[in-house]
Amino acid sequence: MIDRLSRRAFAKSAAGATAALTALQATRVLGANERIRLGFLGVGNRGMQLLDAFLQHNDAEVAAVCDVFRPYLERAKQRVGEQVASYVDFRKVIERKDIDAVVISTPDHWHAIQTIDACNAGKDVYVEKPLSITIREGRAMVEAARRNRRVVQVGTHRRSSALYGQLAELIGAGKIGKVTVSRAYRLSNMAPTGIGKQQPKDPPPELDWDLWLGPRPERPYQDNIAPYKFRWWDLYSSQMANWGVHYLDAIRWLTGELAPASICAMGGRFCVDDDRTIPDTMEAVFEFASGRLAIFGQYEANGNPVLIQGELELRGTLGTAYISPRSFKIVPERGGQFQDPKPRMEPIESTVGKGENDLTVLHARNFLDCVRSRQTPKADVEEGHRSTTMSLLANISLAVRARIEWDPKTETIISPKEANQLLHYEYRKPWKLG
Repeated sequence: MIDRLSRRAFAKSAAGATAALTALQATRVLGANERIRLGFLGVGNRGMQLLDAFLQHNDAEVAAVCDVFRPYLERAKQRVGEQVASYVDFRKVIERKDIDAVVISTPDHWHAIQTIDACNAGKDVYVEKPLSITIREGRAMVEAARRNRRVVQVGTHRRSSALYGQLAELIGAGKIGKVTVSRAYRLSNMAPTGIGKQQPKDPPPELDWDLWLGPRPERPYQDNIAPYKFRWWDLYSSQMANWGVHYLDAIRWLTGELAPASICAMGGRFCVDDDRTIPDTMEAVFEFASGRLAIFGQYEANGNPVLIQGELELRGTLGTAYISPRSFKIVPERGGQFQDPKPRMEPIESTVGKGENDLTVLHARNFLDCVRSRQTPKADVEEGHRSTTMSLLANISLAVRARIEWDPKTETIISPKEANQLLHYEYRKPWKLG
């Protein structure tokens, strides 16, 4: 048994070393004034936003664009220039030796395969949030990045916000006391018809539907799935992950938490009459072993504000922070029942100018800097994985209709144990993870 384990460990170590050597050999050595050559996988809605953000940096060169929907390709070529190489199959981009990094903004169910393949080919990666569609995928992505010594930045761009950085320092220094509750919401009144109801039909000729589906099961095309409305289909995405990961990542950062110990989500399709397979109303509560709650609500049948102001609220024993995209305000707490009623701190406010807060541009800058320096990016793949895991655990809790007890060290569900079956799924052939 010992010999067998030793051989297995040796083989695994040798394989890892070989992969790392291959990746290093495939990586172009960048000169001091040389531009970083990028390939863009997915140039739809978010993909075009990322394309515009990277084009603002003089040391970035768009070498290739890729999308399974040809009108998106044509639009991207018009933006960059007709000289840019264009592809329908992402593998053609990854196999190019002259590309230093890829920017991935494909649907969520593609992120893992494309990121791991790129890392194995010696490319650095900027990948949009949510990092993955399953928890096992996320861990495999972290392992691929580390094994190949790749820079992998996740698109949780609030990590590049000076405003959030300032607040993280204040909260870390105890200025608002112990934070016991944090809250954020996705609000959009989609009642009554939501994404609508559609009948299956032949895919449009300009869309490679089979390649769009990728590792997910074969199924007929519908207009309210691709190219954009996949966000409301649980096989391809979810709003809990699409929006929730932004705020859950910020909460983890601001409070210094690694992962929750317990998760409970409730909700359903209560009101909106459409083809969606995700809830129109959902709320998840995350409990941390340190003694605090994080709450994220997805309300798609009502759009009025929930918070007094801002996009994120952190409630501390000394003050409550309300955070907006360009400002935050800390409102002093007062003593309640049986306590001294006077204010417990002085109010604090901070604002950044518009030019300082294009977070996508700043996040792209950080990625490019790290491609050169080989430093860890602000939204490293491990951080993106931990935050995405929170959203995915909420989806699992709702699916099994139970409170999840989570072990963040082994990344397994303690109870109910049968929920571990939802940590991953079997890919459609020929797609593989890694």
